[in-house]
Amino acid sequence: MGKAGKALKQVLEIYGISQNKLAVTMGTGRPNVHRWVNEMTDPVADAVLEIRDALKKINPAAAEDFIRLYLGDPDEDEKQS
Repeated sequence: MGKAGKALKQVLEIYGISQNKLAVTMGTGRPNVHRWVNEMTDPVADAVLEIRDALKKINPAAAEDFIRLYLGDPDEDEKQS
């Protein structure tokens, strides 16, 4: 559990986005975002897309970083091989 949560937590911290701002932009409750960020639950696939879309509205760079962190950086995988 937690890859999406770790990526989300990192992006929110880096870009100074509050859990509440993300929740409001997504149209979900802040407790949902809190559970994801604190790795209590993983967002379902549809929610990952909603997170990306909401982050895109707030800060497009944050959305890109979230997806990169969530999916992993293929360049990093090649460097480690």
